[in-house]
Amino acid sequence: MALLPYQDPGVPVEARVDDLIARMTPQEKAGLLFHPPIVQGPDGTLSDATERLVGELGLSHFNVHKLADPRTTAQWHNRLQERAADTRLGIPVTLSSDPRHAFTDNPLASVFAGDFSRWPEFIGMAAAGDAELVREQADIVRREYLAVGLRVALHPMADLATEPRWARISGTFGEDAHLAARLVAAYVKGLQGETLGPDSVAAMTKHFPGGGPQLDGEDPHFSYGREQVYPGGMFEHHLIPFEAAFAVGGSQIMPYYGLPVGTEYEEVGFCFNADVIRDLLRGRYGFDGIVCADWNVLTAKSLGPVDIEARGWGVEELDVPDRVVKALEAGVDQFGGESCAPVVVDLLESGRLTADRVDRSVRRVLREKFRLGLFDERRYVDPDAAEAVVGHAEHRARGLDAQRRSTVLLTNRGETPALPLADGLRVYVERIDPDVAAGYAGEIVADPAQADVAVLRVNAPFEPRDGFMESMFRQGSLEFPDAERDRLLAIAAAVPTVVVLQLDRPAVATELAGACAALLADFGAEDGAVLDVVFGRHTPTAKLPFDMPSSMRAVRESRPDVPFDTAEPVFRFGHGLTY
Repeated sequence: MALLPYQDPGVPVEARVDDLIARMTPQEKAGLLFHPPIVQGPDGTLSDATERLVGELGLSHFNVHKLADPRTTAQWHNRLQERAADTRLGIPVTLSSDPRHAFTDNPLASVFAGDFSRWPEFIGMAAAGDAELVREQADIVRREYLAVGLRVALHPMADLATEPRWARISGTFGEDAHLAARLVAAYVKGLQGETLGPDSVAAMTKHFPGGGPQLDGEDPHFSYGREQVYPGGMFEHHLIPFEAAFAVGGSQIMPYYGLPVGTEYEEVGFCFNADVIRDLLRGRYGFDGIVCADWNVLTAKSLGPVDIEARGWGVEELDVPDRVVKALEAGVDQFGGESCAPVVVDLLESGRLTADRVDRSVRRVLREKFRLGLFDERRYVDPDAAEAVVGHAEHRARGLDAQRRSTVLLTNRGETPALPLADGLRVYVERIDPDVAAGYAGEIVADPAQADVAVLRVNAPFEPRDGFMESMFRQGSLEFPDAERDRLLAIAAAVPTVVVLQLDRPAVATELAGACAALLADFGAEDGAVLDVVFGRHTPTAKLPFDMPSSMRAVRESRPDVPFDTAEPVFRFGHGLTY
């Protein structure tokens, strides 16, 4: 049987898109505008919900969270593609993923690495400060994603860490716009290559136009964090890293939930904001890739007993059809986390949406599927290759090296510096595996009073929040609770103490810095990587990717949109000692 034009790899992409669009029903077009999550069934089977999404609603973009082992995931992916191939037009599935190559385990933002190679959080890659290392990391992410069929990365974050309290800082490349721009460009190139093609993973850079300037540092996943504010007039400054993504051909953009307050732009969430998407992103920058709204801006969701409100900030009075129209008219192409394709069909039938407007988004989505080779050689993956590639020993070794290279030495006190530690010491450890530490120390002791030195890994402070979703984000104060601060200071007074702060955000550690024999910062690292630095098997070279504030008063008095705006920080951006 002769191939139809859209099925023929020898036909130019635009002609294939034209041919396919001409054959599509309104329902099939509507399905391309939605990007909900799906889950693997038992042993990699397709769930009934997945069957409905693909077979009945015609959806073909899905976001995955928890995955089985690489072989099972690859087999599940192939079953999913086979099911899609059995639909009337056989449009292939595109699978996307949040970051899954580091230590954070938050299903709303990032997935723990598991079988994948393990690297520092993005903020740690900023501490390492090496664009070539970032490109290499993204290339390994690309290879491991490709092996199991993941074709869209819901990263990198091009946001700037200008509000120290913001819960999403670990996913950024730090506070400096120009460093972030270099690293964003390197990461996008590592995922996509020089041009988007069959060996690429498409990069969905987020959160346009920059999600850092949050009022009081609160995150717009929650209604109380919906406002983005610019008291320093630095809106344009936050665009710099996005401009770097555009320059290297970044394929997709995700606007954030937040709404701008006190600017020239309409005070509605960015995905509904024609001033920002149509005029700024599409107009000034000429961006013609896919714009995907952040998850669940249209409808509320229920996760078991937990209800999650729709995050349509500034348009709460609009019903779902009105929100769809407003977002599409603003320039959005897809809705993350949503599956209400029948709403688009109804809007087309009523004339509230034109076929031409829907076709513009359908064209962008199909164009990318063709460029990624999903209609052709890249539709299926090899389970044997998935098992071999994901978490390959060389990938893990490179990730471990990046963990070492991202660890910052903040202080190293004493006439003879405390670090690196000598061999043969009696060492007391906290939040370090004693079996791992035994490979470095002379003896691991159970009491600081028996030790020559204490080595403590300490989480950056945060305020635990009630609620299903709030509990997943580390928000609020950067100060240690009094009891924990006093406990750490007591250990430091009793024995020379090395504290390793695990910084997913800056911390107010003024007293700790003065009391410890040495203070280090890590941004996602295994115990062995940290101890390699502490015992001198690796010489520290990393630099702080943000300022470390001296007090919460300084944080509260700073302007959320202005970098390096806290008064008299204890450690400044770029600080880092070595041996």
